[in-house]
Amino acid sequence: MIQAFIRRIFWLPLAMLLLAIPSLAQENPSGLPLPRFATTRSEPINVRVGPGTKYDVSWTYLKSGIPVEIVQEFDTWRKIRDVDGAEGWVHQNLLSGARAGYATPIMANGEIALRSNRSDESGVRARLGAGFKVVIKECDGTWCDVTAIHQDQNGRGTSYSGYLHQEELWGVYPKEVFE
Repeated sequence: MIQAFIRRIFWLPLAMLLLAIPSLAQENPSGLPLPRFATTRSEPINVRVGPGTKYDVSWTYLKSGIPVEIVQEFDTWRKIRDVDGAEGWVHQNLLSGARAGYATPIMANGEIALRSNRSDESGVRARLGAGFKVVIKECDGTWCDVTAIHQDQNGRGTSYSGYLHQEELWGVYPKEVFE
C-alpha cells in the first residue's frame, strides 16, 4: 500500500508535466523555430531596447551581413543576440535568412584551418583567427562549407572557400544540418 502511494506521488507530477507540454509550446509569429541564426540585411540598423520604434536605440549596426541569433519574436519584431551576448530588438524586414558566422577556435589564441575538403588531412587554404567572419553555404553536422573574405587596407578583397569544423563556428548549432 505504501509502495502504491509512493508510485502515485512519483508519477502524478510527471503525468501533469507531460500534459502541460503542448500548452508550453507557443506558436511564433513567423512559424519558424527559436532560437535560429540570421544576418542583418541592410545598413544602418538600429537595435532597440524593446519591440517597437517607440523604444530607445541601444546600438546601431553599420554593416550588413552581420550574424545574429534570433531568440524571441513579438509581432513583426525579433529579439536578437550577437556574438558577444548583447541582446536587442530589430524589425523582421531588417534581417535575412542568409547564414554567416565567426571563427571561434577551440584553443585560446588559436586559428582555424580552412580546409580544401571535409577532412583534417586535406590541404589548408587559409588560417582564420578568432572573430574572422565567414559566409556559411551549408553544414553537414560536422563540417561547414564557407567563404572567408579578407580585405586589405586599400579595400581590395581576396576570398577563400573551403571547409571548417562546425564546432569552431559561431553562427551554427552543434550537429545542425542545412543546405
